[in-house]
Amino acid sequence: MENNRHLQSEFVVMQGGPYEQLKQPEEMRTLVRPAATLTLRDHIVWSLCNFFYMNPCCLGLAALIYSIKARDRKVVGDLEGAQSYGSTACYLNAFSLGLTVTLVVIFIVLLSLGFIQFSRDLAQHMNNLDNGRG
Repeated sequence: MENNRHLQSEFVVMQGGPYEQLKQPEEMRTLVRPAATLTLRDHIVWSLCNFFYMNPCCLGLAALIYSIKARDRKVVGDLEGAQSYGSTACYLNAFSLGLTVTLVVIFIVLLSLGFIQFSRDLAQHMNNLDNGRG
């Protein structure tokens, strides 16, 4: 026993201090958040996608800023502020997405109209070349 005394000093239970003692599993309770906190959305992922991939008129950046503000308000406990910033971020994201889809559709239409006009001009040019030879 004398040989093991120096090893036992590693297992001394600490007394006092600012730490709370761990509870037994049967005493532990689950953390229940209010239902309002769970339904608040900050739309941070949607804002990040709009910021990195679709950012017309810097709407993605504005949506990202409002999403971060909504998350900050949610953490602080200001549910009304979080709801306000979250809804503003949602509107900005929706407007950014709508504007981006509209611009892509306009680009595709103009590209297809340009291709159609090019093919007509090419056919007319080939027709003129054939008529000039004959």
